Amino acid sequence: MADKIIATNRQAHYNYTILETVEAGLVLSGTEVKSLRTGQANLKDSFARAEGNEIFIYNMHIAPYEFGNMANLDPLRPRKLLLHKNQIKRLIAELSLKHLALIPLRLYFKNGIAKVELAVAKGKKLYDKRESIRRRETEREIRRQQYRG
Repeated sequence: MADKIIATNRQAHYNYTILETVEAGLVLSGTEVKSLRTGQANLKDSFARAEGNEIFIYNMHIAPYEFGNMANLDPLRPRKLLLHKNQIKRLIAELSLKHLALIPLRLYFKNGIAKVELAVAKGKKLYDKRESIRRRETEREIRRQQYRG
């Protein structure tokens, strides 16, 4: 069964250098899952942070479910991520020692279960972003030339 992608973080590859990725589950309420099934999520400006021996995702917007009435929760509330204990310890060590960030890349359903793909990433400087734009433009120009030729 193929993954059903709900939302992607399109700015992540522009603002960060991705070092590695990890798949994690999410602790969600029933109305949040129903809202995700309708594609009502946004990963822009979201990030993950370690608190104690747990990792939480912040600023991930899941719109309130249309028919959820009082069961709807705050759309921007922190949500706990489900990872193995050794994965959490390794991520906490990497984030604290190397000053890296934990950024969600995409939110999707895998076999009916909501998952998030996290990236251990290093923030890009302005000159790195300019280099990425320059490289993308030259690749686009090369493809145009091949298409015409």
